Amino acid sequence: MKKTQLFLIALLSWLPWSGALAVVPDDLGGRIEARVDGKPVTLPLLKTDIDADVQGDMARVTVTQTFANPLDRAVHATYLFPLNETAAVNAMTMEVGDERVQARIQRIEEAHATFEKAKGEGRAAALLSQHRPNMFTQDIANLMPGLPIKVTLTYAQTVPRVDGAYELVIPLVVGPRYQPQGAGVAPGQPAPKGGVQHWNAQTGTSGGATAKNSQAAYGQWEVEQLPAYPPVFELNVPEQIDPERVGLTIHLNAGMAIANVESRTHPITTETPAQDRAEVKLANGRTLDNRDFVLRYTLAGTRTQAGLLAYRDQRGGFFSLLLEPPQVPAAADITPREMVFVLDCSGSMDGLPIDASKAFMRAALRRLRPTDSFRIIRFSDSANEFSAQPLPATPQNIQAGLRYTDALRGEGGTEMSSGIRQALAPPVPADAIRIVTFLTDGYIGNEAEILALLKANLNDARLYAFGVGTGVNRYLLSEMGRVGRGFTRYMDPTEDREKVAGELADRLQSPVLTDIRIDWGGMEVSEQSPDRLPDLFAGQSLRIQGRYGRPGKHEITVRGRVQGRPATMPLQIELPETSTEGEAVPIIWARSLIGDLHYQMTTGAHQPGNEAVNADALKQRITELGLNFALVTPWTAFVAVSEKIYNANPESTPTLPVPVAQVKGTTERAYGEPAAPITSNVFAGGGTPEPAALFGLALMALLLTGFLVRDRSRQAGC
Repeated sequence: MKKTQLFLIALLSWLPWSGALAVVPDDLGGRIEARVDGKPVTLPLLKTDIDADVQGDMARVTVTQTFANPLDRAVHATYLFPLNETAAVNAMTMEVGDERVQARIQRIEEAHATFEKAKGEGRAAALLSQHRPNMFTQDIANLMPGLPIKVTLTYAQTVPRVDGAYELVIPLVVGPRYQPQGAGVAPGQPAPKGGVQHWNAQTGTSGGATAKNSQAAYGQWEVEQLPAYPPVFELNVPEQIDPERVGLTIHLNAGMAIANVESRTHPITTETPAQDRAEVKLANGRTLDNRDFVLRYTLAGTRTQAGLLAYRDQRGGFFSLLLEPPQVPAAADITPREMVFVLDCSGSMDGLPIDASKAFMRAALRRLRPTDSFRIIRFSDSANEFSAQPLPATPQNIQAGLRYTDALRGEGGTEMSSGIRQALAPPVPADAIRIVTFLTDGYIGNEAEILALLKANLNDARLYAFGVGTGVNRYLLSEMGRVGRGFTRYMDPTEDREKVAGELADRLQSPVLTDIRIDWGGMEVSEQSPDRLPDLFAGQSLRIQGRYGRPGKHEITVRGRVQGRPATMPLQIELPETSTEGEAVPIIWARSLIGDLHYQMTTGAHQPGNEAVNADALKQRITELGLNFALVTPWTAFVAVSEKIYNANPESTPTLPVPVAQVKGTTERAYGEPAAPITSNVFAGGGTPEPAALFGLALMALLLTGFLVRDRSRQAGC
């Protein structure tokens, strides 16, 4: 199978390149050249710097992306990148030359028109659009040689408490997305065959993902459409790629003494200028963006079970209430369980991810109770089951199940719906409860279809979603846990798999606090989010956002069941008439409400009162919130345009993608079939090189050929 190879080539000062390449700032690296079927494609360069300011359990994150053009002619650039699935992106600026432009929020179709007009006029422009809550594209127009464009975006998010520690996740890579045939296709567009849709010179970088219109009727294709996947660095030759694409700094002000700060994903350095503060940086200064960054920290003081943040301005009052379940001993649940294990065995799980799934299964099967029964389902292109019916958890059956899972391998597509139907269609054994454990990286594009399918077929079962990998689709996995009334956890296959698998298997337990309801007293609460409060498990926290109409002192009452017994917790609160701090509270509320509306839209969930959702009304409400609170949504986008004209010949300027790193731990099977070969020489470097440049290119080709021959010889001898 032919594949795309990418090389980071240093600019050698002794080669007479003449006008073939532009001077690039030293801190932006040299040159990234893709070779597809032997044809060179020089790609835009990128550096990303992330600065996170954490106050309590609220984070304000600034992401600075610096794009550079190593050629001698203008290009347009496009970059597919992730953000946290709860990120409320509410500001963006663009800097080029001596200009600094504040981006404006617009309806998606207006933002596209603004961007295309600027592109055609030769102006520098930046367009930030959302494909999923955790997947974005930054489009750059008229990126000139030697003139970098810097885009800075800012977002707010909450930092949840997970298994007793606060967990800040900063995603760094978008993994490949398998799209079933027909999913995400706009009306009138051709339906490509199922698989990962790669970028090539014919389809371009959008892959058809530009047809959205905020004022048109809603279609499910809008939330399933994907951009074309960009070229991928080859990580088996890491010395040839830029290992320092990302810098990261975190300022932590916890509000009480910090007991521990750690990252299992990246080496870090931590300075503690005070007991309640920490400064966290990457130990190596910068890193390659091939896996998500996760920071966990615990506090030394006694936590409260509830806390309130509030803010009020001319738009009204907004609040954010934090709840944590009481610390109680685990209940001895003796109800028989039907344990259904669903394993993603598609090509993206090949390698370390499938090994981690097997480790989990070894731990989970050995922890089954004598009264349990179990089923094992694997899916890729289709679903298959270990046994024709649920098997009693006898030692013999468990050993047979272990042999079955140990023989699994990752290959084929990700037809996740087949696994869900196989898991949920059979009737539940009499007097038992069904618990579904779903192991996947979530690398699909038809999330809406999967979530709606789960919602329609789950009935009284409870589903636990386990993300397996270093850069998984956290949006899908978190929503699966939400639909399933369970939880979502993540397993890093590069850690001690047996240890982590055992810890996660031990957490397949019942929630501590259920049936949560809140009597808001005289606050006059409206637009609460989430509208239906989920059950809480040990070590978790829950933030409830909303609007209030009456400032002043109030008493609210939290009611629920702790291990089946009624419990109440009264709280005395005071809501401000006006505010001087807490500006993030309205932004977090609006983003949380958008998430609720999006959830209703994708799952077909009913609203309070059991009336069916109106998808068009939900779409319009999401768009209004995006415009009113300056938030990026599927139907609102940020766009910035320069005053100056930089490109005198914009009509012949090509659009090129910024390459992404291969997700750590995956193999080439994760990426499916390669893109079609590039045949147009418009991408090869900007016109015909000077004779001296041709000599340099020929010499570089000889050097690379020699390297590849030696590299393949070493691989053959391994």
